[in-house]
Amino acid sequence: MSAPGALPPGLHHHPGRLDAAAQGALLAAIREAAAEAPLYRPAMPGTGKPFSVRMTNCGTLGWVSDRAGYRYQPLHPETGRPWPAIPATLLELWGELAGYPHPPEACLVNFYEPSARMGMHQDKDEEDLAAPVLSVSLGDEALFRFGGVTRGGPTRSLRLRSGDVLVLGGESRLAFHGVDRIYPGTSTLLKGEGRINLTLRRVTRP
Repeated sequence: MSAPGALPPGLHHHPGRLDAAAQGALLAAIREAAAEAPLYRPAMPGTGKPFSVRMTNCGTLGWVSDRAGYRYQPLHPETGRPWPAIPATLLELWGELAGYPHPPEACLVNFYEPSARMGMHQDKDEEDLAAPVLSVSLGDEALFRFGGVTRGGPTRSLRLRSGDVLVLGGESRLAFHGVDRIYPGTSTLLKGEGRINLTLRRVTRP
């Protein structure tokens, strides 16, 4: 499934974009945000089946999932409080790498335990699909799988390491993607095993 060669148009991988010091500082900021907006386990629409990842959000809007469906909302679903601000480091990354003139409104914070996975899906709950999705990896390495814009087509895999940044935009903005596995013990950034994925998104049209 994994193959060498150039990535498809619109998908850009920036390996090691954040060095160890920057990763540590960003992790501290995310821990502060999670203290204000605690991690919770979302559920699948309809069935109510819990996700294998726990999550929270930063920004003026946060992505949530429950029996009612997928959506963005300004308040944490359990505390009822506004989401904390997006850390400055992430806003700087967006400004440098997104190639889009307006700031992100949401930062999804997903925590993957060693057994967690994320099935193949598209990020299409946003109004403004001209804006890319920017993803930052912290902690243990993960096997990221991506395909085309239709389900069931050929896929490739990319191993993401702590400090890597991935941008999905242009022709790859609606590419199906997911996380097949976590490699426990491949990073010492977190106190224990696991991976944090930070995903910046612009939700509304300017």
